[in-house]
Amino acid sequence: MIDTMLDTILASTSGDSLTLTSSLAVLGSALIIGLFISLIYLQTHKKEGYSSGFTITLIMLPAIISVIILLIGDNVARAFSLAGAFSLIRFRSAPGEPKDIAYVFFTLAVGLACGMGYIAMAALFALILCLIMLLLYYTNFPNPRSNAMSLKITVPENLNFQGLFDDILNTYANSWHVKRVKTSNFGTLFEVAYNLNLKQSIDQKEFLDELRCRNGNLNISLTSKEYEDKIYA
Repeated sequence: MIDTMLDTILASTSGDSLTLTSSLAVLGSALIIGLFISLIYLQTHKKEGYSSGFTITLIMLPAIISVIILLIGDNVARAFSLAGAFSLIRFRSAPGEPKDIAYVFFTLAVGLACGMGYIAMAALFALILCLIMLLLYYTNFPNPRSNAMSLKITVPENLNFQGLFDDILNTYANSWHVKRVKTSNFGTLFEVAYNLNLKQSIDQKEFLDELRCRNGNLNISLTSKEYEDKIYA
């Protein structure tokens, strides 16, 4: 009895011809589920911020894809015609984070399911995945446990930088290593770059002040490794 009921709920409602009722049901369900996904995205991106245009895109995409699937139906010639038309469109936007791209594919999958008539399946899929995203967000599962940083210290050419900052780094960092050394300002300055894992309880101002006393108060930059990877990705 239960298996029959589940098969009925998840059965496809697609047919050979479109009706106003079925088309509105597919479009409305796609918009509602897209809105639900967009609200989950807003909730899980409060700290790092988000683009208003991207949240609107998450609402529109399922409806757009579902309408495309409705128009194609079982017509192979129509499918190739639409594929050729959409191949002329070029999207010019900066590459987003992997999580944002996953949300785009999420909404595409929901739109495909709604367009094929599997509305209940689309709603169930969206509910389960959104619950998982909320669980990961509130448990801080993706947040790094270590304090990985990138440190760049400018040193004058008359100062031997080898071993100059070792004692300070050993005091404030759990681990560290030299990543790169390069010259700048026509060879009058050295830039020494470190990858380090800072201790959680340190005062970063005191750390930088001690380094400034050693390098003649020249430029020092301390950047989170995650932020640096985004810049140079």
